[in-house]
Amino acid sequence: MADETTERRLADLEARIAALEARGAAGPAPEAEGDPFFALDALKRRVTGAGGVAFAGVVGSGPEAVEWQQGLPAERLAAEDWSRRAGALDALGHPVRLQLLQAVWQGTDTVAALAERSDFGTTGQIYHHVNLLAAAGWLVTVRRGHYAVPPERLVPLLVILTAAGGAV
Repeated sequence: MADETTERRLADLEARIAALEARGAAGPAPEAEGDPFFALDALKRRVTGAGGVAFAGVVGSGPEAVEWQQGLPAERLAAEDWSRRAGALDALGHPVRLQLLQAVWQGTDTVAALAERSDFGTTGQIYHHVNLLAAAGWLVTVRRGHYAVPPERLVPLLVILTAAGGAV
């Protein structure tokens, strides 16, 4: 019986070590570094006047990683005509278009491949949605009939989804 207990404890230890190693390979989480507001603290050191808004992200790893950051002073945002953003936001305001964007981001890059899924509708409906997303800049044609989420729009898209309650 002592051998079974020792084997179980050894297996538990090996599993815990593997989990720690996997977590370490992914890099420390910002919270693990002791400052859950690291981005906010850095922004506060840089902004003047009425403040500012910034977002940043890194998606993927290695040479294919998408890294992006953007920020604006609060005064500039207050002075802008927000209605100019309606087209870009409207394009995201349909569940099928959001599902299409997600599918394209995950590698389904042609209308033919998208049409194989029954939840996107007919080919004509898919083209309608794809054209609206492309006109708003959320999709680009990378070669004839193949679409992608442009790198400069990926992090902003994920930020919008996060702000809309996408972080679970």
